Amino acid sequence: MSATHAPDTTTASATQEPPQLNRAISRNLLLLFVIGDVVGGGIYTLVGDIGAEVGGVVWLPMLMALALALFTAASYAELVTKYPQAAGAALYVNKAFRRPFMTFLVAFAVMCSGIASAATLARGVSGKYLPQLWTETPIVPIALVFLILVAALNFRGISESVKVNVVLTLVELGGLVLVMVVGVAALADGQGDLGRAFTFDGHSGGLVGAALAGTALAFYALIGFEDSVNVAEETKDPGRDYPRALFGGILVAGVIYLVIGVLAPAVLDRETLLDVDNGTPLISLATTGPLGVDAKLFAVIGILALANGALINMIMASRLVYGMSVQGIVPRLFSAVHRTRRTPWAAILFTSALAMALASTGEVSDLASTTVVLLLSVFSFVNVSVLVLRRDRVDHPHFQPGTAIPVIGAAASIGLLLYRVVDAPEELWRAAALLALGVVLWFVNRGVLGRDAPMDTAQLEAIETADPGEPPRRDA
Repeated sequence: MSATHAPDTTTASATQEPPQLNRAISRNLLLLFVIGDVVGGGIYTLVGDIGAEVGGVVWLPMLMALALALFTAASYAELVTKYPQAAGAALYVNKAFRRPFMTFLVAFAVMCSGIASAATLARGVSGKYLPQLWTETPIVPIALVFLILVAALNFRGISESVKVNVVLTLVELGGLVLVMVVGVAALADGQGDLGRAFTFDGHSGGLVGAALAGTALAFYALIGFEDSVNVAEETKDPGRDYPRALFGGILVAGVIYLVIGVLAPAVLDRETLLDVDNGTPLISLATTGPLGVDAKLFAVIGILALANGALINMIMASRLVYGMSVQGIVPRLFSAVHRTRRTPWAAILFTSALAMALASTGEVSDLASTTVVLLLSVFSFVNVSVLVLRRDRVDHPHFQPGTAIPVIGAAASIGLLLYRVVDAPEELWRAAALLALGVVLWFVNRGVLGRDAPMDTAQLEAIETADPGEPPRRDA
């Protein structure tokens, strides 16, 4: 190419390329983002349910869930540093398999996991924490009102939602630190028995079966790290910073959970630990010993922590539906944006209605299991995608663990998923119903667009970055 043509080509290229996201997130900020994403409502709601499976060794399922999370996180770290676009599971599955329907189902499963998680947290508020403030609280109506309030804040605007999220993240982290300090002080004061934390007196099927059942619940408390892929493109040095922040954030959350998993059964007697119908062990733990606080105070902290998790999940779910609608993957009616608030009101209504339906049909542990089943399905695909994409070379250095890591991650995800199918098939109908709804939406939309309508898989890669303020990027 001659020198006289070079300026024109550069100018044309510059005008044609879409603007890039600002790389403004440092490693420390990313670490805080991951910690805030992982630390959430699960630990506030499920300690007693895990104890019901394994008795005193609450920490064991948490340790197993932490290991599973780290294996899958390694796969995400490889994929994010290899393809540092602001996307997620849909991008990786699409690059690996190039099957639009498969990619859509993975994206829809991610969306449904957010909805199921929000429903879980709504039941946690109405059934576990609000009764500490008012004794007579109808569980389902309160859960529905809670989800309506979350939807209202989601509709209000993303800026307001993010600001609220920052405050609530600090509150929920402070609540867990408070629990640990109070629990350690109680043990030091002679209350409880540390030996109870190493006594298995749970599931009649034995320790292995009990630990697996408990892990399926404990894993719910560690999910959220996968959402951090959506800010990878805004990280200053993704190849170096993202893996360190990802593993660091998971480990910080994991250590907090393990400490609480030891303290709860050590300080509390078995009856209090398992009394999930009349509260949560974290409230009992926070009110015990010389540094114990008032139950109403910790109940407020718990409600704010669960509200934060529900808000994050509903923002993610509504934006996914909006993005799929804008791309023509699901019916266009979900792409409606409010003129003044510039939020995807139709998608918010749709996802909120699904969350309310779920919150009306199950207990906290049931809905948490639904969330875990959906995400284990997604993680299985992600871990396999790593292996498939090893043949795809890129021109920049990236994180790459040994081949055994994604193999173990895939095997563990698939194995735990199959265990849930065999051990508690009655808990799977919600996940199956949600995915069936996705299939219906897919084929209804195909019927409207025409059987031979082109379905560009590049569009599917952009669905997790959809912004109601502007069309989703199509260059992922």
